Amino acid sequence: MRLPFLVLLVGGLASCGSRTGLFAPVPNDAGGAALPDALAPDVDASVADAGADAIEEDVSEEDALPPLDVSRPMPINDCPDAGSTLVYLIAEDGMLMSFYPPTGEFTTIERILCPALPGETPFSMAVDRTGVAYIVFSDTAHSFGELFRISTKPNSPCLPTRFQSGEQGFAATFGMGFSSDTADAGETLFVAGDSPSSSVLASLDTKSFALGIVGPFTPPILQPELTGTGAGDLFAFYGVPVGAPTPPGSAIGQIDKTTGRIIAQSNLPGVAQGSAWAFAFWGGDFYTFTLPDSAGASTVVTRFRPSDGTIAEVGRSDHVIVGAGVSTCAPQE
Repeated sequence: MRLPFLVLLVGGLASCGSRTGLFAPVPNDAGGAALPDALAPDVDASVADAGADAIEEDVSEEDALPPLDVSRPMPINDCPDAGSTLVYLIAEDGMLMSFYPPTGEFTTIERILCPALPGETPFSMAVDRTGVAYIVFSDTAHSFGELFRISTKPNSPCLPTRFQSGEQGFAATFGMGFSSDTADAGETLFVAGDSPSSSVLASLDTKSFALGIVGPFTPPILQPELTGTGAGDLFAFYGVPVGAPTPPGSAIGQIDKTTGRIIAQSNLPGVAQGSAWAFAFWGGDFYTFTLPDSAGASTVVTRFRPSDGTIAEVGRSDHVIVGAGVSTCAPQE
């Protein structure tokens, strides 16, 4: 996920070097809330302040939230492709890569060629358990977006989908991630509105590409990226801690997939999203891929381990990583 140019420009004018803040601690291989008619193409300072104010008013919510719990056992799932258990990454320049968490190894797969409109670049990505990647492309102002699908195997065609930009307010960009279904052996692609005026969770049918609104994130969260697990959990990586007057870091929240409510969260102090970020769960740990000001042009890979609360930098990439996807067949612990 990448901030639009106008947001970066406004932030730079308001406070030198300031960016959107944060929320609260490899082998080679339902009922919904009403939404605005369309996502605002640009987010000005007043809108961002309004979103932050809405979060700040919910201090009582944050006080009641327990830390993340990723210890649930996995249900029985159909996992046909062991190779899809890597973390897959998409860079702003279209480079598709894999990342193997135990070793921190990046492997270049290829630069994908999708029939996107001129000026559009990758924005977010999710990968299903068969190794098929769904990639959002958007233009510089984020006023329009397209969704493509492509296998993570080399030399695969990149195909457009029937997703209609603007459907139920999801006009251009959104974070996304697959989560296993708990009622059967399937999985569902969840998407998260990327605008402070549309902090909403929805599901996206990967056959009809119709959106189903789940509900607003409660408390509201800003510009979230999503990841899911084989145990059926869904998590978001987002900015501006609940109740915090300033953005001291970032956070990961556990999301109720039936309501959009945040039911647990852990702070990531010192982990700045910066101007581009992605997010994945693998082996009981969370991995964030961020482009903070202090890193220059390098994407920083940070591991958060819920079992002991540790936060550690585990790698860097010269590519601007804007999307991460991992199969729900990936290890749970």
